Amino acid sequence: MLCNSAQFAPRGAREWLTALLLRSVVRIAVKPVLSPRVPIPWQRWWLKRLTPLIRPQRRVEIQDHVLGGVKGEWVRSVRPANAAQSAAILYLHGGGYCVGSPAMYRAVTARLARATGLPVFVADYRLAPEHPFPAAVDDAVAAYRALLDMGPVVVAGDSAGGGLALATALAARQLRLNPPAALILLSPWVDLTTSMLSDRAARHEAVLSRAWLAACARHYLAAGDPKAPLASPIYGDLHGLPPTLIQAGADELLHSDAVRVHDALTNAGVAGRCEIVPALWHGFHLHAGMLPAANAAIERVGRFISCSIAPPVLDPVR
Repeated sequence: MLCNSAQFAPRGAREWLTALLLRSVVRIAVKPVLSPRVPIPWQRWWLKRLTPLIRPQRRVEIQDHVLGGVKGEWVRSVRPANAAQSAAILYLHGGGYCVGSPAMYRAVTARLARATGLPVFVADYRLAPEHPFPAAVDDAVAAYRALLDMGPVVVAGDSAGGGLALATALAARQLRLNPPAALILLSPWVDLTTSMLSDRAARHEAVLSRAWLAACARHYLAAGDPKAPLASPIYGDLHGLPPTLIQAGADELLHSDAVRVHDALTNAGVAGRCEIVPALWHGFHLHAGMLPAANAAIERVGRFISCSIAPPVLDPVR
């Protein structure tokens, strides 16, 4: 089954110009730093400096928390969900398993909390190279197990976090835990071999490079098998997984991973949908609040989640 892209084209010249400006900014300010030539501590330092530039979200509360022994933060809409709805979202941030933090993703997680009315726990899972595989999986599963006490859990993530979300569902099945209510995979990195990345996509990508992804894979795997299903879940048994929504940009390096995992899930009989947004780059969801296409994508995520669980009272995003 092919991914659907036609209905998500940019709407008008203003959105096209906004996308062009944002693409130029990330190409200049982010891509040169995400390089194997730049030490990981420096990459983290630079990204931390950029984090305050993320557009603040209104009507959300953010609270540091430790859940299942895993540090992270709760992101909640100030208008609480229906008291009868006890579900939650576990969000796993991107960053190649080596960089990134919950604070970097508040434009996404805050909007997700408002679009669904559900509390979002953003796990600050351990990063490589200090904590190689399977540390990230162990942390994600620990947080997931704790969230199950609240009711149904939706597991979401972007980039490496998207691959980690899928790996978490596989690990939960191995441990005979209740499955997630749904999976949300945003530009997921599901194949750490990096063998199927498109040269054409690499030319258009504004953020990632093949060399950086390969370096992150080496740091994370620490000489382990790149085809281990909990590291590269595209190689796992995907039968019996919950409904899954995949979103990616047409101009991103991980476009092929999104399409491949969608096809693999479809072949495994998993219900779901794949959305490819034309002319957008890796991590475009982080521009929510500035980029209408990112806002619309997260709103579609919210509707998908609401169809997967009993719908809460929504806090409309303006």
